[in-house]
Amino acid sequence: MSQDLLQRFLLEDLDIRGAVVQLGPVWRKIIAERDYPVPVTHLLGEMCVTSLFITEALKQQGRVTFQLRGAGPVSLLVVDCDARLNLRALAQSAGDIESGSARALLGEGRLVLSLDLPSMRQPWQSVVPLEGEGIGEIFEHYLSLSEQLPSRLFLTATSEGAAGLFLQKLPAADERDPDGWNRIEHLASTITDDELINLPVSSLLTRLFPEEAVRVFEPRSVIHDTPEDWSKVRSLLRSLGREEVESVLQEQGAVIVRDDLANREYRLDKEAVTAIFDETPRTLH
Repeated sequence: MSQDLLQRFLLEDLDIRGAVVQLGPVWRKIIAERDYPVPVTHLLGEMCVTSLFITEALKQQGRVTFQLRGAGPVSLLVVDCDARLNLRALAQSAGDIESGSARALLGEGRLVLSLDLPSMRQPWQSVVPLEGEGIGEIFEHYLSLSEQLPSRLFLTATSEGAAGLFLQKLPAADERDPDGWNRIEHLASTITDDELINLPVSSLLTRLFPEEAVRVFEPRSVIHDTPEDWSKVRSLLRSLGREEVESVLQEQGAVIVRDDLANREYRLDKEAVTAIFDETPRTLH
């Protein structure tokens, strides 16, 4: 897979909307050099795909942060996505991770969604318990609560790519065709992981819904844009205090600040640390 995109579509005669996400280079950048166990890679990839579906469907453009927190061997999955479809993500796990469903690996936990819109004074947050075995079922349950519209997610992820198909039944669907939603669910369930990741979207939709009128919208690119932010690093170190930072420097020979969400590392030597604390604060007039 060479593309990173989100493609929306509408089954016009059935009043069912959907989208396809396919991630290649962006996904490989997100997990580069992280050495996640295979099951963790699968979970995080599927969560990245799902976050794109939800972020793109927002009525107002904003930034969404998704967290799956659990008491199992996988303690945390975080995905951050903004209106540009700029995707960042991280996972935390401990011990030997064996194969298992999301629920088995996370254990008892919760889904936390934070929404930050320009019109808001502070982010809005929603917390729901984990319901369902896989990432798809967990978010289908969340969507049934938040949007009260039946939704289905078909997801897959490997170390090379991540992809998914999203379907949502709109309010007038039963009036258009009482059996339409069941039929489309059945057709969608025949998709394979290989097809989701590797088939061009047009071929994928034709293969799944050959008898349906499918309206396809302009695709959107997904990006992984994580520029260096030294101002945040300097503020963090100043908040820790000179004594603590210099003790780390003396012990380790360098101060390393890791931004896991951006998959970026900042390394500061003695000269750089000295410059931070000797810098004269600006005075506002």
